[in-house]
Amino acid sequence: MAEYLLEMKSITKLFPGVKALDNVNLKVRQGEIHALVGENGAGKSTLMNVLSGIYPHGTYSGKIILDGKECVFKDIKDSERMGIAIIHQELALVPYLSIGENMFLGNERAKMDIIQWNKTHSEAAELLKRVNLKENTHTLIKDIGVGKQQLVEIAKALAKDVKLLILDEPTAALNEDDSQNLLNLLLELQKGGLTSILISHKLSEVLKVADTITVLRDGATIETMKSNEEVNEDRIIKGMVGRELTNRFPKRTPKIGEVNFEVRNWNVYDPQIDGRKVIKDVTIKVHKGEIVGISGLMGSGRTEFAMSVFGKAYGRHISGKIIKDGKELVLNNIRQAIDNGLAYCTEDRKSAGLVLIDSIKGNISLVNLRAISKNQVINGNKEVQVAEEYRRKLNIKSSGILQKAGNLSGGNQQKVVLSKWIFASPDVLILDEPTRGIDVGAKYEIYKIINSLADEGKSIIFISSELPEILGICDRIYVMNEGRIVGELDREEASQESIMKCIMQSNKEVV
Repeated sequence: MAEYLLEMKSITKLFPGVKALDNVNLKVRQGEIHALVGENGAGKSTLMNVLSGIYPHGTYSGKIILDGKECVFKDIKDSERMGIAIIHQELALVPYLSIGENMFLGNERAKMDIIQWNKTHSEAAELLKRVNLKENTHTLIKDIGVGKQQLVEIAKALAKDVKLLILDEPTAALNEDDSQNLLNLLLELQKGGLTSILISHKLSEVLKVADTITVLRDGATIETMKSNEEVNEDRIIKGMVGRELTNRFPKRTPKIGEVNFEVRNWNVYDPQIDGRKVIKDVTIKVHKGEIVGISGLMGSGRTEFAMSVFGKAYGRHISGKIIKDGKELVLNNIRQAIDNGLAYCTEDRKSAGLVLIDSIKGNISLVNLRAISKNQVINGNKEVQVAEEYRRKLNIKSSGILQKAGNLSGGNQQKVVLSKWIFASPDVLILDEPTRGIDVGAKYEIYKIINSLADEGKSIIFISSELPEILGICDRIYVMNEGRIVGELDREEASQESIMKCIMQSNKEVV
């Protein structure tokens, strides 16, 4: 058996106006967990799309050698036949099919073109045991959480006799417990001989499980290092961004003014389940120039609260008051929210934040067409001027303002979302997981943008699942649990321990 299960030699991939991969080399040993790290746009996902046949042979130059044999993959089916499986950040499961049906979709257990349902569900049950998931195989995907869906995706890959498992940001949407379970599973599968490639921006997780780490920067291989005591997060970051990053959060001296935004006694009911109250008597206030964090575990109601405030984009039977600049607002739809100076950056940039088939220019101008129009006719020159200004100010890496948003890296997509809402000139900006799936360098740039908006006197509501991020950027923090505000902490008294203490004490009170 060859020392290396996989060798990728001199891989070069071009897109119009962009060299995404430039002579990249990657070697993965049999049975190891090999981490692939780099900034957004470094080429990590592109390299894995080449490996898995999503970008077929002929669209790139270079060689793929698997188990000592050169491979030519025309599509993803070719790579799967050779034992390669890729799990993307956006899960490819069908919500209204069962776990068992999803697990063998495209790989059906059939005899004479008739699906053998007993065999399907019995084999699915065995695979679920391998990934430590205790669920009935007849359960619909929509009825299980994202953490369990990730395990179904891994089980689905195991059903294809996978030799090499590629995981692209597998924990980006998971809470801490689900993330830990998934990492433990990877280590268990490694003991059984499975080789994995892990793409992740969470460097603490990389250091926890990876045997080897390869750093990409600007589409090129920078270095490959063995994971050991001398390799730490700062060492990896230096390779990723090409410089020391001594402070993860830019310094800022807050200039906090008077209260200009309040939500009082806010109640929201689930839009699907009758009688289920999702948000319960929530009251918050935000000052001008203040960054207020909302922290809490997954499912605590943070996103539901934010969306319901933003023109009732979520929920029904909504009650309570929204007060801005001392006046009560009635916001029955998103247009009214925007017209009254509110903006909401969604956590789901791909399906709700951007029009992926439209250009950077079209996305930035979308929510504020009035500013570039006269008599309902768009001024094309002004639209170009605005797009170029935000592309420069937010350092959006692209071939130009006409590049489609769907072809940008995650970090640059996030900058387009921010550009769009900044151009809307809001007084109150709600940011929901604004750095999810983004590398440390791009995060730092986004933090600087948020700080500058606060310095201009904007009121910022910042929602994040990452406690270090909440603590690093916020002036004051509200803690949510089960749809309620269970704590309010000033910057000086806030810590990971104090936030978790608020949550744990509220759980005891409920009991």
